[in-house]
Amino acid sequence: MKYFLIAGEASGDNHGARLIESVKTLDQDAQFEFWGGDKMAQASGKNPNKHIRNLAFMGFVEVIRNLPAILSNFKKIKTEIIKFAPDRIIYIDYPGFNLRLVKWAKKLGFHNTYYISPTVWAWKPERKELIRNFVDQMLVILPFEKNWYKQHQIEVTYVGNPVVEQVKDFKPDIHFKSKHHLGNHVLALLPGSRKQEIQSILPVMIEASMGMDKTYDLVIAKPDFLDLDVYAQVLNQYPNHRITLIENDFYNILSVADGAMVASGTATLETALFNVPQVVCYKTSRLNYFIAKMLVSLKFISLVNLICESEVVVELIQNDLTKEKLTKALMDILEMKNEEQIKLYSKLHELLDVEQSPSKTAALLIVNPK
Repeated sequence: MKYFLIAGEASGDNHGARLIESVKTLDQDAQFEFWGGDKMAQASGKNPNKHIRNLAFMGFVEVIRNLPAILSNFKKIKTEIIKFAPDRIIYIDYPGFNLRLVKWAKKLGFHNTYYISPTVWAWKPERKELIRNFVDQMLVILPFEKNWYKQHQIEVTYVGNPVVEQVKDFKPDIHFKSKHHLGNHVLALLPGSRKQEIQSILPVMIEASMGMDKTYDLVIAKPDFLDLDVYAQVLNQYPNHRITLIENDFYNILSVADGAMVASGTATLETALFNVPQVVCYKTSRLNYFIAKMLVSLKFISLVNLICESEVVVELIQNDLTKEKLTKALMDILEMKNEEQIKLYSKLHELLDVEQSPSKTAALLIVNPK
């Protein structure tokens, strides 16, 4: 069969790659086209039709500013889908784009599979009607999503969380510290994978770390698809502050980290699964935050707290994300409460643990739907 996958962010690229590998084991004649990143390219053996570096627009203001490019992307992908004529279109999160595409694709007779649900439970719940009417198969990866959809009479399948699978399969490099000249104590700075996140969150992380014990080596995780210039614009403001920038080695950083400052997103879950104490950070433009505040009704923003339905990790959002508050929160997790937070992580492990491989379960359902 022919599969067209659409991912717009780094986490989607990871999940898409594992899904492609699993589909290939079930369908020896599988053909792929996709919008995604380098990991999906490696798994499929071909380049993306559109790379995620050109797709990750964050926030309402950025979407409006890049509207001509986004409209051009819609025109391009529709042409590609019609030409390729896939048996399955697989949408991987990326709701702002994908949920606008499912209606068009369904009306043309394409089979729509959504792998990794949009956060309809967080905001714009009316989008559930798009899923009800135009998505043939919804595969969810968060335990509470199954119950939410059931309450709205929409059939979905919980396949487990692929992040758990990725962490279990990871083999750390025992020479990682010596390779990068790191000392005994490492503090990870994980400011996200979008340019806007780096610009708004990384400076606060660096300034907060200045008040920390000097025995901590600071390490920034850099995805390979972001230009060094994005980081240089920030790091050049701190010429006397020693920071190690490491590209495309996120899990090895977590494997040696004593603590982490993490931008809200999939990385918060990955950090917790490595049992690394963390403070969750999020900051965007005032206008983006104002609009989001009106539309989103959630007690927490981090996946860790949402899944556990309690405050396992501290969240510093928007005006609360200051040097002083972040420094204090870091001191708490590193010097006093780190053991307490790691104990709370055990609940997360229990909730996400499944016997079967999530990507293999998802692939089986996609190749041979019920």
